[in-house]
Amino acid sequence: MDQADRPAAVPARRPSPSRQTADRLAQLGVVSATAEARLLLALVTGRPSGQVDLVDRLAPAEQARLDDLVAQRGAGVPLQHLTGWAHFRRISLRVGPGVFIPRPETEVMTGWAIERLGRWRAQGLAPRVVELCAGSGAISLALADEVPGLRQWAVERSPQALVHLRRNLAASAIEPVAGDMASALPELDGTIDLVLANPPYIPDQGRDLPVEVAGFDPPEALYAGPDGLAASATVAAVAARLLRPGGLVASEHDDDQGQSVPALFRRQGFQQVTDHLDWTGRARFVTAQR
Repeated sequence: MDQADRPAAVPARRPSPSRQTADRLAQLGVVSATAEARLLLALVTGRPSGQVDLVDRLAPAEQARLDDLVAQRGAGVPLQHLTGWAHFRRISLRVGPGVFIPRPETEVMTGWAIERLGRWRAQGLAPRVVELCAGSGAISLALADEVPGLRQWAVERSPQALVHLRRNLAASAIEPVAGDMASALPELDGTIDLVLANPPYIPDQGRDLPVEVAGFDPPEALYAGPDGLAASATVAAVAARLLRPGGLVASEHDDDQGQSVPALFRRQGFQQVTDHLDWTGRARFVTAQR
């Protein structure tokens, strides 16, 4: 076959924007690079994340915006700050600077609460529930979504977090409460069925944290005194005040506090104090009965 008869070489196909973005994020150290690439492309193009793999090219303005988002993500800005949304169990809620981003491990404690509340609702009861250190309201919203018919309050003292909390709760019957949990809701003392909290629990001089945590989650949602127990001690005291006899409390803690945090609840006179593991097998939250 002479040169003229040989088929022309087929040019290599250019990787899709989705593949290119995933590769760039992976090079920047992002663990879930493929999933995050799809979410960023969905934000840029306005398409559902399940369809962005079909996009073969971006407009110049879209590419410029994507480049900026990838650079921010590589610098440690949380994905949820870039998209403005966090996902928790079955719900999505608004987040951003000034509010703690809900974590998957907290879904285990929330599931424990949903199971107990479901039993009460099956008996025809309308449980009264207070969330302390509510932040974005993720726990309260998940409860309302999966166990309709609750009476709920969500307590938060940070003005920045309250902006997100009120916005997320606006379409619900959950009552946001501005103030310090130590003195919140005295009119409800002795009447609450369930108290939940994901308080700050990292020691002030604690371990090194990832940039996207230490640099972007609000410090007051992370640190809790020299031993990391100050906020948990307050949760125990407030739960003892708010709960009716037989009422329940659940509170998250650090994975090395599986003995120290339960001890705080025993000191407040709680019974059936039990520590629980998260999905990774680490000690993660305590439950107790008043």
